[in-house]
Amino acid sequence: MLALSGLSRAIAANMHTVFSDIDDTLTTDGRLTPPAYAALDDLRRAGLRVILITGRPAGWCDHIARMWPVDAVIGENGAFYYWHDHAAHKLKHRHLLGEAERAVNTGKLAAVRETILREVPGCAVASDQFCRLYDLAIDFCEDVPALPQSAIDHIVALMEQAGMTAKVSSIHVNGWFGQYDKLSMAHLLMRERYGLELAQERERCLFAGDSPNDAPMFAYLPHTVGVANVMDFAQRMKTLPAYVTPSRGGSGFAELAHALISARMDAGLSLRA
Repeated sequence: MLALSGLSRAIAANMHTVFSDIDDTLTTDGRLTPPAYAALDDLRRAGLRVILITGRPAGWCDHIARMWPVDAVIGENGAFYYWHDHAAHKLKHRHLLGEAERAVNTGKLAAVRETILREVPGCAVASDQFCRLYDLAIDFCEDVPALPQSAIDHIVALMEQAGMTAKVSSIHVNGWFGQYDKLSMAHLLMRERYGLELAQERERCLFAGDSPNDAPMFAYLPHTVGVANVMDFAQRMKTLPAYVTPSRGGSGFAELAHALISARMDAGLSLRA
């Protein structure tokens, strides 16, 4: 990985879309700081499209799409995307699965949940589980004392044995039935919402993240940035980001936003109307 300062200003100025994770990328110690929130607004005012991609649940994404300064949010690791149509004053969404399939999966998730809680002492169902539609989130450090790596690995193994896709974030292990992920939904969103093929726009899209469930985005896009705490998971990640910020969490995201906006200003690019 290169330091963020190694991102050339020409490349930075050429970006049109910033994808970003939320937990421990925008947040710091579990809180969304004023500088990180302001950085989202600053990016949009500078003319950049801002799309959040998170493992957080549908209920959270409803709020984020309505009230945060973002263009869209992909939730539950790629199960859906939400956006707010300001002209129509309406929240809109695109889901991969219908209600009937979700209902079947809900029963299967419950069985896996009971197995994990029985076999992995100290873990818990994530406090945001009641807001979820597609996945099972098991908390290993957010609201419980931090578990050892062996416990996290055991949770992943139990999910995979049940036929689930399992991904580790900075706070949860998320598991779901299906082959989608953050990257597959990013492709779909860009095509359906903006008429753009991500495969053709890779050089103009940047992703910021911090943990193993961000690996598909890190691997696909050539210009990716990890906030400094990405190094906490370096041993668990097959693909690391191209660049890393000096600071952790939201402070690192604000540093990235400043670098992109400064490059655009130097290039004389106009602000969003």
